[in-house]
Formats: sequence, structure tokens, C-alpha cells
Amino acid sequence: MATRKSPLNGLSALVTGGSRGLGLLIARELVGRGCRLLICARDADELRRAEEELRAMGGQVYSVVADLTDTETPDRLVAVAEEKCGQVDVLVNNAGIIQVGPMETMTEQDFREAMEVMFFAQLRMALAVLPGMRSRGTGRIVNITSVGGRIAVPHLLPYAAAKFAATGFSDGLRAELAPAGISVTTVIPGLMRTGSHFAARFGGKAEQEYAWFASGAGMPVLSMNAERAARAIVRAAERGRPEVILTPAAKAAVRLHGVAPATTVRMLSLVDRLLPSAGNGTGPVRDVSGVDACERLDSRLVDRVTSLANRAARRNNEPVPAKLGG
Repeated sequence: MATRKSPLNGLSALVTGGSRGLGLLIARELVGRGCRLLICARDADELRRAEEELRAMGGQVYSVVADLTDTETPDRLVAVAEEKCGQVDVLVNNAGIIQVGPMETMTEQDFREAMEVMFFAQLRMALAVLPGMRSRGTGRIVNITSVGGRIAVPHLLPYAAAKFAATGFSDGLRAELAPAGISVTTVIPGLMRTGSHFAARFGGKAEQEYAWFASGAGMPVLSMNAERAARAIVRAAERGRPEVILTPAAKAAVRLHGVAPATTVRMLSLVDRLLPSAGNGTGPVRDVSGVDACERLDSRLVDRVTSLANRAARRNNEPVPAKLGG
């Protein structure tokens, strides 16, 4: 049931990566605005829990277990959406992965995986929904990118490379689709307290990598309340805004990079010196999840610093370490 008047009321939306984290929060906002909803994700149990929660809100919600790296998945999702919801009026490209570690721990496959999930999946989903949107002369596409798609942060290079590609695609797509009546919104979040630090993968000195990444994601000054972020994203979709940058820190960083790119790179080089070296670490980035790294680190200080993000993980259907009640 819609809780407020919205131009999205009665429309059908498809949210990728909608079972947890930011995707689930966006799904909640869309249900609250009266959208019919199809969500997809790879984990069947997470997806079932998310669907049950969203239906309990009074929403007309369906879910599909899907791997967006499969080239046939987008057409299959659109077919299900058309069968269950009538059509796809709103596409939210949210699915993503996070790989954290120095370049020495990354392989070409890590970059390919990041590109498949966060660029090619967005491209294929857009191609799948565009025929219907073009025929109706209307539609909304929301691409979740990142401040990492404007500024390449050390120890996140596969993520940054994929997000740069997604940001460029989203900006260009808006220019091309505007005459067709289709709005494209590029969302550039900074750090948000979604709980995704537990789902990230860590390489090199995994425990130390987890400590800096999770701490940044959990600090109130650096990170943003994820519920507020989701509301801002859906409002941008309602208004057809071309771009929304979330968090003051992200806005400041993007502006600084725009006027002083060389200075920004020098600052990032200094940041890199403070981050853990590859050393005799735990190996490739795919080896250690955030849950595992948290358990192995076993730091009360980091647990306290990340307490807000840890609570968000529980609310947002993210994995949680056993020591924190998972």
C-alpha cells in the first residue's frame, strides 16, 4: 500500500541486487510508493526473506533467483516482470560486488568479475528494458554507481574500474534517451551504512584491509545513513534527475577532483601509503569474506567503530558474523 502520493504509484519496478543492503532499502521505498516490484539476487535464502518482508509491507512483490553475469538473464527477468507486473517502468541497476586489497592481490579475473557484475550487467539490463520503454515513450532507469566511479581509490581498483565504466555509460545513456522520454539517473554514493562490509571480499592482509574499510563504512562523519540514501535515490527517480551524489564527503571529493585532479591524485597516493601492504598476506582477494575477516580480526575497537554499520547489516538482510549475533 502506498504511504505517500508519488509519480511512481502504480508503476512496475525491477531492482537488481534487491535482496539485501541498498537494493533492499530501495525496494522498501518503491513498495512504499505503490510500485509493483520484481527483485532478483543470486542467494535464494536472502531473496526469500526479502520478498516476505516486502510483501508484509503490503506490496505486490515477486522475486527471481538470477545470476546477472549470465547473458540470458536480463531477457528472462524482463519476461517475468512483464508476466507478473505487466511491464518494466522503472529499472534500478543496483547489483554489485566489492573487492578490497592492494593491486598485488588482484588478478585479471577479479577485474573481469567486477566488470561483468557492475558494468556489463547494467548494460544488458538496459538493453533488455529499452524496447518496451521506447514503445511506450516513457521509462526510468536508475544506475547505482559510486564515488569510486569518479575517483579511483587505492585498494579498490576492480571496483573503481567497473564503476568508472558504469558512470560513463549512464551519463551517455541519459543524453541519448532524453528525446525518447526515458530518464536516466546516475547515482554516485559515497560510503553508506548498509552493512555491505560483511559481504565484501578481502585480499592481502585481509584483517587489516577489513579494519580500514569497515571503519570508514561505519563512521557517521564519513558514511551516510542508508535509509536516508535510499529515500534520496527514489526521490531522484521520481523527479527524473540526471545525477545525485550522496554524502558530503563524496560531493567534496568529486568537486576537488574536478578542479584539482593532480592534487587529488597526490592525496590518494598519501592515503595508499597508510593502507596495508600486500606483505605475506592471506592471498587473493576472493579468499576472505568480510564476515571471516571480522571473526579473524576479533577487534573490540573496530567492532565499536563499526557498530552502526553492523546494526544496519542486521536490518538489511546482510550476512553478520556469529560473534555479533549472526
